[in-house]
Amino acid sequence: MEFTTLYNGVRMPMLGYGVYQVTKDECERCVLDALSVGYRHIDTAQSYFNEEEVGAAIRKSGVPREEIFITSKVWIEHYGYEECHASVLESMRKLGVDYIDLMLLHQPFVDYYGAYRALEDLYDEGKLRAIGISNFYPDRMVDIASFARIKPMVNQIETHPLNQRVEDHAWMEKYGVQHEAWASFGEGKGGLFTNPVLMEIGAKYGKSAAQVMLRWALQRNIVVLPKSTHKERMIQNLDVFDFSLTDGDMAAIAELDTKTSAFFSHTDPNMVEWFVKMVEERKKNQRSENEKKAW
Repeated sequence: MEFTTLYNGVRMPMLGYGVYQVTKDECERCVLDALSVGYRHIDTAQSYFNEEEVGAAIRKSGVPREEIFITSKVWIEHYGYEECHASVLESMRKLGVDYIDLMLLHQPFVDYYGAYRALEDLYDEGKLRAIGISNFYPDRMVDIASFARIKPMVNQIETHPLNQRVEDHAWMEKYGVQHEAWASFGEGKGGLFTNPVLMEIGAKYGKSAAQVMLRWALQRNIVVLPKSTHKERMIQNLDVFDFSLTDGDMAAIAELDTKTSAFFSHTDPNMVEWFVKMVEERKKNQRSENEKKAW
């Protein structure tokens, strides 16, 4: 395993196991499999609704807690100081831990400044070993890095060969913020798993296109979080530390960059409205649940 050291001295594995879209029914088994084959970095989030299953797997794994780097993320309905502070404590309860290694703000909307102040205080209290942001574009990243009391240690953003985020990466390097990728494979969109350039490069090393994508990111000093529910693929995704891409390989992959998201833009007003509706629906559902409990 390769590690990066965040600016506050915390060591973070460069390759982790992500549980986005891993169902509650499968999550515990998948995290147990991941830990059994050597993963020591697990990435979850409040909005994935599987923190409890992640925690159960960690307890059952037998791996000492201090050897596992746990990341979670605060969802936007919990933004603002008080809500965020309470939600992090709830995430700790669900995970069954007395500290979280890295806590991120999941989206750049609503009162993220109030939420970030809560992360700063929880960091000071030792409940969080590192804090950061997710999906913050360079302008928002520079804003919070410049004016927050504690600069973010990590920014997790969509990054893969079709959306390489070169400008974002440069700004993160300038401010000492670690670049972390979600959708390292672009979820296979745009034919990435069968891309001729990636497959040709992989053939030289006896590796798959997926392994080439991970190696490419690692060589750019980007933390990656591949997800699979299949143990054999988890093993393959870890098997990327025994080869290196040449400058020519890296240049060929650079040519694949479309500079366009495979999913959505956070600067699109329609997408912002979608997030607003999601928050409203969740609050409505939560009120309904509370009313049922009251009866």
